[in-house]
Amino acid sequence: MENHNWSDIKNSPSAPYINNTLLPMASYAEQYYNPPGIHPSEPNYLWLEAGTNFGIFNDAPPSANHQNTTHHLATLLDRAHISWKSYQEGISGAVCPLTNNGLYAPKHNPMVFFDDVTNTNDPNSAYCIAHVRPFPELATDLQKHTVARYNFITPNLCDDMHDTCAPLNDSVKQGDTWLVQHLPPILNSQAYKDGGIVFITWDEGEGGDGPIGMIVLSPDAKGAGYSNTIHYTHSSTLRTLQEIFGVTPLLGGATTAIDLRDLFKMFP
Repeated sequence: MENHNWSDIKNSPSAPYINNTLLPMASYAEQYYNPPGIHPSEPNYLWLEAGTNFGIFNDAPPSANHQNTTHHLATLLDRAHISWKSYQEGISGAVCPLTNNGLYAPKHNPMVFFDDVTNTNDPNSAYCIAHVRPFPELATDLQKHTVARYNFITPNLCDDMHDTCAPLNDSVKQGDTWLVQHLPPILNSQAYKDGGIVFITWDEGEGGDGPIGMIVLSPDAKGAGYSNTIHYTHSSTLRTLQEIFGVTPLLGGATTAIDLRDLFKMFP
């Protein structure tokens, strides 16, 4: 999700699903922040993938900000033979989505900034096309039990709380409504029931670094509305993912970050 402080979400009448359904069954963090001074969106998405913003402080496309490095999560997973996909709302799936198109923005899709994923900004990269897929395919993959082990999901610019769009004209309500529609099939899937984890977070704070939301849903989470006040950042999420999948070396800020294990009753 996008561009809202936790105070915009928690107890908001515009987010009844998050507050009345998800939080009572989830674990969540009260003091989760984007990395200090890292803005706007794109560098925060890169941080979730690589533990660094590579010195980027803008939302320029991959043609300008692509990275020739293998030190990022998707490649570590691939080397360990762990499947991954990036599901993006608003893409066709016919090409590697390197440019803005309608309500899709690559700045919210970190994998396409890495040359080893895109064959250096090649829209016809077979590897990218196979791994970066239209969001509706997730439902099919869940039903067919072919879903990848790691899945990065980004709603479009209306549904991720970024823009204020008709007919709701309320960015928080728009995102909450999207979760109502699309999260239950994930939570009801066998992949989730078999120890799956859903992390719902926001990319950055507004007017500062946060706190922003981090909600954890899992059969292995403490759940039942458990929360803590441990200071976390996106480095904490990346470290947690690396520990879950057992992939090394720890990337960038993940090296020194505290992980999210306190939100779990059994850390995978």
